[in-house]
Amino acid sequence: MARRHSVRRQRGFTTIALLCFVLLYLPIGTMVVFAFNAGTTVGAIEGLSLRWFVTAWNNESVIEATLRSLTVAPIAAFVATIAATMAALATTRTASYRGLAFKVAFINQPLMVPEIVTAVALLVVFSRVKVWTGYTGIGYLIAAHIAFCIPFAFLPIRARLETMDLSLERAAADLYATPWKVFCRVTFPLLWPAILAGFMLAFVVSLDDVVITEFIKSAGQETLPTYMLGQLRRTVTPEMNAISTMFLALSIAVVTLFFFLSRKKD
Repeated sequence: MARRHSVRRQRGFTTIALLCFVLLYLPIGTMVVFAFNAGTTVGAIEGLSLRWFVTAWNNESVIEATLRSLTVAPIAAFVATIAATMAALATTRTASYRGLAFKVAFINQPLMVPEIVTAVALLVVFSRVKVWTGYTGIGYLIAAHIAFCIPFAFLPIRARLETMDLSLERAAADLYATPWKVFCRVTFPLLWPAILAGFMLAFVVSLDDVVITEFIKSAGQETLPTYMLGQLRRTVTPEMNAISTMFLALSIAVVTLFFFLSRKKD
């Protein structure tokens, strides 16, 4: 008698999963270990020390680049999440019509196009705007990050809206609630975890972006990722490992915070 095949137990799946985790996290773990290296050699441990963390903490260029990253990322993520929420509502809370699928694909197009193409396109547009206005501030960098982050926030928000039961919203409308009240009292509380997820995703994408930032930024507008890239082109020191480790800790803290906030809202 033939044995029944269980989809819950795949032979070799555990081994493959463990191999994938090792390949993903072993380099990160190695980088964290070498961040505590007391010597100046990147590839050899010469003792354990917090020397390079202190060096990075006292590096004015690192502090300036970090503050700029922590300024651009929240603003870009916030605006992108608002735009993504409105786009998701407009493409789900409406009757199907010809061209709707095209609009959804158009919003998601930056995800399909190589990032270098988006960077060059934004560079061409902003270079002309700079000539017309004479403004060369950080606003271009924020605008570029907003444009790039919208699709990342759009995906989880629209996915949530597509699976939400419309009965509560229809009931509120039957009770003469205005569209704004329906959104505030019914839609938004149910959609909040997805909005939070979209914001978190947009924030992380903006925080570690290199390609678009490298093309759009003006002189003196280094973010932390572009600063690290510039330093790696010159010389590799354990200070880069220390900065990366602190960057990793910040990312983990943000993800953990949003995880508990979204779970609490659920």
